[in-house]
Amino acid sequence: MAVPRNALNKWATVREFALGLPGATEEFPWGETVAKVNRKVFVFLGADGGSHPLGLTVKLRDETAHAHALASPGAEPAGYGLGGSGWVSVPLEGRGAPAAELLCDWVEESYRTIAPRRLVTELDGRRGTAGARP
Repeated sequence: MAVPRNALNKWATVREFALGLPGATEEFPWGETVAKVNRKVFVFLGADGGSHPLGLTVKLRDETAHAHALASPGAEPAGYGLGGSGWVSVPLEGRGAPAAELLCDWVEESYRTIAPRRLVTELDGRRGTAGARP
């Protein structure tokens, strides 16, 4: 079954956003695309080859964002014990899937949780004000 174009577009937007964050790199461990900062994953972008539905996994410490992400259709705490520390897996396909802008907000929160303070300060400096997107 083909992945809907809307989901692919969201995935591409989120990937580009994640890799544009200060110090972000892309790696492919376990056959999965991830974005890392300071050698630590801040977003899992899914497995290659379409063997799983398109989605992403982010770490959300903010209770409101965490609850909002979990309320997305098909979302669930991440596997492998990561859900207990705030990681949430969110599908990009299907009715009611979050918009790319909201997904990028969650990726940024995950980045801010994982990144060293100096890189978060750099991100804020790029934007002119803390948390404001250009």
